[in-house]
Amino acid sequence: MKHSFLVFFLLFFTVSTAYTQRIPVVGVMQFEAVGTAVSDTDAANKTIGIIEELRSWGTLNIVQDSTGVDYIIQGTLSQQGGNFVLSGKTLNASGQVLNEYTEGAQTLNAISIMMFCTRAIERITLPNHLLGTWQSTINTPHGPITSIIEFRSDRTVRVERYDTWEQSQNNTLRYEGFGTGTYTYTGFANRIVTINNRQVRIDAIASVNLRLEDTLPGQASINQSNLQILFNSDKTSFEILNNMLPSGRNYDVSSTHPSARVGFSQFTRIQ
Repeated sequence: MKHSFLVFFLLFFTVSTAYTQRIPVVGVMQFEAVGTAVSDTDAANKTIGIIEELRSWGTLNIVQDSTGVDYIIQGTLSQQGGNFVLSGKTLNASGQVLNEYTEGAQTLNAISIMMFCTRAIERITLPNHLLGTWQSTINTPHGPITSIIEFRSDRTVRVERYDTWEQSQNNTLRYEGFGTGTYTYTGFANRIVTINNRQVRIDAIASVNLRLEDTLPGQASINQSNLQILFNSDKTSFEILNNMLPSGRNYDVSSTHPSARVGFSQFTRIQ
């Protein structure tokens, strides 16, 4: 009994930690005002804006000192010619400069903090919450169709199962496909979008390109880009808010099955 419990615990620990990713700790130093056209208050406000923007992404642990951090962001605010310029550089824990960047505008308020932050973290390794194996199931009038997809760390995809389905004149076709593919994942694309008249803060943007076998002809190649991803709080499920991974069509639209297009959009982590 103890042996069985130990095996179960080890398996659970392996699965639960396989995709547990360390959140980088980033220290944002107080930006320095350079010249007489900007004040220390102006620089402090920009520093606060950078901290608030980075924290809103949910993929970084932002602090305001350099003790025990993985990365440091520091910089200046100045006026150069007719523009106000926010200049920054990102360093690793050893003090090596990873990249330098600027963002400018004619007024202080017009400087894009989001673009500045996007460039600031270009060389920072962010967690990829898509890693793992996910399952999606759609209930149709003739039974469920299922997709099981593994997203790997090298940005490839293994499709263990990808059901495709078609309904026309009460005739049903169903194939259990499989295949491979690639994907991209932008985990700092944290912004508010409007979906069905409600505002939602998405967690990431992804694209998925699949090459499938044993499917309906229309689903042999699937290429979906700019997918807006929303995870639940513990990253065990996600929803594609603005699209889906298509799996077929329903030509017999009815009150019991009103959708003409069928696709996978809600996934649950299974491994």
